[in-house]
Amino acid sequence: MNVSLFGQSGWTVKQEWVSAHESFLASDALSGRGSATRDEQLTATYVASEFESYGLKPAPGLSGFLQSAEVIAPKLDGQATLQAGDVSLKEGDDFFLLIASTTPATGKLVRITAADAKSAHLAEGSAVLVTGAADTEALFPAITALRRQGVAIILVPETQGLSAVPQMFGGQTRVGVRLAEQPAHKGTTMALVHADAAARLTVADGASVLVTVREVPQAKRDTFNAIGYLPGTDPASGTLLLSAHLDHLGAGRPVDGDSIYNGANDDASGTTAVLELAHALAAGPRLRRSVLFVCYGSEELGGLGSTYFGQHPPVALKDLVANLEFEMIGNQDPKMAAGVLLLTGWDRSNLGSTLKEHGALLGPDPYPDQHFFERSDNYSLALQGVVAHTAAGWGTPPTYHQPNDDLAHLDLAFMTRAIQSLIEPVRWLASGDFRPRWNPGGAPNTGN
Repeated sequence: MNVSLFGQSGWTVKQEWVSAHESFLASDALSGRGSATRDEQLTATYVASEFESYGLKPAPGLSGFLQSAEVIAPKLDGQATLQAGDVSLKEGDDFFLLIASTTPATGKLVRITAADAKSAHLAEGSAVLVTGAADTEALFPAITALRRQGVAIILVPETQGLSAVPQMFGGQTRVGVRLAEQPAHKGTTMALVHADAAARLTVADGASVLVTVREVPQAKRDTFNAIGYLPGTDPASGTLLLSAHLDHLGAGRPVDGDSIYNGANDDASGTTAVLELAHALAAGPRLRRSVLFVCYGSEELGGLGSTYFGQHPPVALKDLVANLEFEMIGNQDPKMAAGVLLLTGWDRSNLGSTLKEHGALLGPDPYPDQHFFERSDNYSLALQGVVAHTAAGWGTPPTYHQPNDDLAHLDLAFMTRAIQSLIEPVRWLASGDFRPRWNPGGAPNTGN
């Protein structure tokens, strides 16, 4: 135990430690930590080496600190076509392909406003033209609702408020990426249609829509989870999971001459939180419960790292007491009280309120309509019964999925205070017998 840092007042997180992690993780040297790339592997190796230096152990069943999984990640040639009735559109000239399947996507056209998307009842496999979305706050909840209904195609007319959406996708099409052990599935194809092309989409509802893409060969790819384990004194008391994702968007479409999406906030900040919590807890008295510290790969490809972890957990999921995920804690949300992180799904369980009672700077998510609870790595475990939530700084900061999500745009003092506030509450949770529970109706399923 380092007595100079851990004494009567508890462990002190030093801002220079936070800065040091960020300076490497968000550096141009890692080229944006692209999912399932060598840069992601280098990032995972750094996190693993830090875990080992803190005195953590490999998780049960693992021989080291890395868990890898093969990923099927198709690449397209960028020459997709969109046919709606008798109107033909070309990728680049007429639309930006945001998400695509490698097989042709077809459906019958239905027009719907973004405001009506959540209450609509659409036939599975429909092709939906979403109107009335002035900005991403209106668009993203509509997209979530439509994808839940299994629509085949989503077409979004471009507006000034949506012009940055391609950058939010890293300037590249997200293709139906999956774990090699998963069956192929079509998913939803989505395109942002340029304003002049959208004006030509005057075909009637019920018209056939077809999006065709062409795939080019790709080499084998792997994604990497970095996992550290702090054994507890009472194996029967369960295991606490603290997690974040370590990947980002890599290099993509240049903005103001910058093509590297550094991801300092998304989610090097969450990775830093996991590292510093591991640093603190490993240096203190031995805990009753075991703690898993996990930084997932390929979150940006659809949560593949966390999905693989959930299918191959080093401890049984029934033994996980709770999961606290950290996502974009690098800036203060203007809707939150000073210094406080938002916790997604606050009312779903008693985890957030209990940690707050013990000093954690946590509060309710002020953006329930944005469905942040379902948009982070906590969700795949929550669907399997684990009380799992995400702590975040700002729901959608101005730098979200932009090249200027870099070290210069972080509030390191806010980050450091937020991490500091969690150490003793998490230590309390890992030392006692309190087990978080879902509130009535709070446990999620595919419908909520």
